[in-house]
Amino acid sequence: MPELVELELAGRTLAIETGRVARQASGAVTVRYGDTVVLVTAVASEEPLEASLGFVPLLVDYREKSYAAGKIPGGFFKREGRPNEKEIMSSRLIDRPIRPMFSKDFKHELQIVASVLSSDQQNDSDVLALIGASAALCVSQVPFPEPVSAVRIGRKAGEFIINPTFSDLDSSDMDVVVAGTTGSVLMVEGGSKEVPERDLIDALSLAHEYIIKVNDLQMQLRERRGKPRMTVPAAEVDPELQNEVARHYLANIREANSIADKERRQDAIKRIKQQATERYVERFPGKELEIGDVIDKIEREDLRSMILTQKKRVDGRSPDDIRPITCEVGILPRTHGSALFTRGQTQSLVVTTLGTSLDEQRVEELEGESWKTYMLHYNFPPFSVGEVRPMRGPGRREIGHGALAERAIHAVIPDSDEFPYTIRLVSDILESNGSSSMATVCGGSLALMDAGVPIRAPVAGIAMGMVKEGNSAEILTDILGIEDHLGDMDFKITGTRKGITAFQMDVKASNIGFDTLRTALDKAHNARAFVLDKMDKSISAPRSELSIYAPRITVIQIDQDKIRDVIGPGGRVIKKITEETGALVNIEDTGEVKIASYDAANGEKALMMIKNLTEDPEIGRVYKGTVKRVVPFGAFVEILPGRDGLVHISELEHRRVAKVEDVLREGDTVVVKVIGIDREGKIKLSRKAALDAKV
Repeated sequence: MPELVELELAGRTLAIETGRVARQASGAVTVRYGDTVVLVTAVASEEPLEASLGFVPLLVDYREKSYAAGKIPGGFFKREGRPNEKEIMSSRLIDRPIRPMFSKDFKHELQIVASVLSSDQQNDSDVLALIGASAALCVSQVPFPEPVSAVRIGRKAGEFIINPTFSDLDSSDMDVVVAGTTGSVLMVEGGSKEVPERDLIDALSLAHEYIIKVNDLQMQLRERRGKPRMTVPAAEVDPELQNEVARHYLANIREANSIADKERRQDAIKRIKQQATERYVERFPGKELEIGDVIDKIEREDLRSMILTQKKRVDGRSPDDIRPITCEVGILPRTHGSALFTRGQTQSLVVTTLGTSLDEQRVEELEGESWKTYMLHYNFPPFSVGEVRPMRGPGRREIGHGALAERAIHAVIPDSDEFPYTIRLVSDILESNGSSSMATVCGGSLALMDAGVPIRAPVAGIAMGMVKEGNSAEILTDILGIEDHLGDMDFKITGTRKGITAFQMDVKASNIGFDTLRTALDKAHNARAFVLDKMDKSISAPRSELSIYAPRITVIQIDQDKIRDVIGPGGRVIKKITEETGALVNIEDTGEVKIASYDAANGEKALMMIKNLTEDPEIGRVYKGTVKRVVPFGAFVEILPGRDGLVHISELEHRRVAKVEDVLREGDTVVVKVIGIDREGKIKLSRKAALDAKV
């Protein structure tokens, strides 16, 4: 029989049900909030893998069904295709807090599938999918130790909102997803509009109160319908082998842990493993992998001990020190803006490209269609870490890191009314040893300013870490890759001098208190100011002029009734403008006209052609026109496309003119002045008044 548990959460009912659908899965639940429904299943393989992979064999897939929002997929095949960016980001959102909960001895392949079945297009399904993943594991036989829940926090007019709707987020200065157990926060992901650090702590504290309530709801479901847990035998380590390796190689490992260069250090550890394997392979047959695991354990313990007791890190820095930073801008000759940001052995090349409205990216999601005028793409080629592997498009990691960097800079991007360009940033990581996403943020800010994009303020990012043993803990500033791998926290924080713009935190240790997080944020604030000072020495404000290779965009507003005049029958008029000038002309239904051209003179020519098509004659203004028709009493002169006026014979010259043809003939170009417009719109022109004006 189905089992249902419910909780009133922020004025809506959160309902979790199991036992109705997908009953052959190890665990399956549906989560409903408003009219948004997500089915989440968890399936574990019956037999464990023979060898340890060095990580939990967990695969998470979050997918949105188009029918959930009453839509049919676009494209030729009319079915859902490869996951989009939102689906990839949501899969990562589920994976990150769930994965650290498993024992390192868990070797069963495990797959979590979250399917959005119904969307009310107001309540986001990503948080529900995370809750559902935990609930599915809780009712399954998988040894999942305790529930993990999540809530989203927004803020309007200084007031926090629990699980804000999409419309709430449109006017919110904060969008934060917080996940955790009853005892600790495990993950934070989000962005904000330059909010102070204390406000983020307040948001995390409030979120944790609601996380506890949702965890209690999951425990009710687990107590009623939870399956008996499978046993996971602890890995047996040969004590004799462990003692032998430690006795002979501890000094070598300690020496390797003091090598600052990443490649040299990795080579040293690799040689130690090779030497130990050759030495003990006959004495301890079949335990080659165990020998490597023992060395990894010694390496981890020594590095953590060095940080906690000696306050010394792998590269010799103290906990608060930041690696040497260099910033270079304008390094590529033909790009619109470029920057090379280097911090230690992490290096990001970021390039800005400016485009027109035709370059905007269309985004189709369950909540509706939207257009992006600013985007950031992050690439992590294998050579950046000295590896050889095929390059087959961006993976989940690249999508996730790019989204974090994009969110970090988004808060300072100018509005399209102020800067009517489509902006694309591309970050190519050339070297990596810790926090390439934060290098991307710094390089992206520099590249935008180099391109002349009027960002509100420069943005910098820093990655904080932590090592915790018992009651002893040390916060680390600007962590290396090995400190991320062997440490207990990875907290990336970006912002301006005014406040935070984005953040991402993953915690491996339990019982991380808010005092610790507050300390990390304070240290990150100081580090961010240090990095911004370094960036300012390279470029401190946007350039006053755009690159000569960037398009020039002019925006004008015309009367909506004039739109058809610019477009012309069958688009002939606008096509003629484009062909004659080479400029790109885009007209909105509101009457907004954007003229883009790589040549300033051609752009000005297109602008004048459009103005001539749309403007009304002004009394007292001088025009250059063409004589269209000559009559006995004067000549009709076209001064604007489709608009002509009469030059009476008495207005041709200062002297008396006997015959119009003595002065003007059809096809002549003539300068005239508007001297009157009657109630019917008839225009009176004067050649002699124009002659006076010219004098």
